[in-house]
Amino acid sequence: MVAYLPQKREEGLKNGTLKEVFREEIKKSYEEYCDQIGKEFAESTTHFQEALNDVLAGGKKIF
Repeated sequence: MVAYLPQKREEGLKNGTLKEVFREEIKKSYEEYCDQIGKEFAESTTHFQEALNDVLAGGKKIF
């Protein structure tokens, strides 16, 4: 998401709308994540959320 949509990310960070502008991309990524590691594991950890904060939100706790 960061590599393919850098302007969208910057606007989302600047306007405080990162969750909203990436809603569909995050949903699709989470579904793929669950498919790869299993829904039960995905729901029992915060790895996906931490990755969103680290990578997409640039270290800010948004997710």
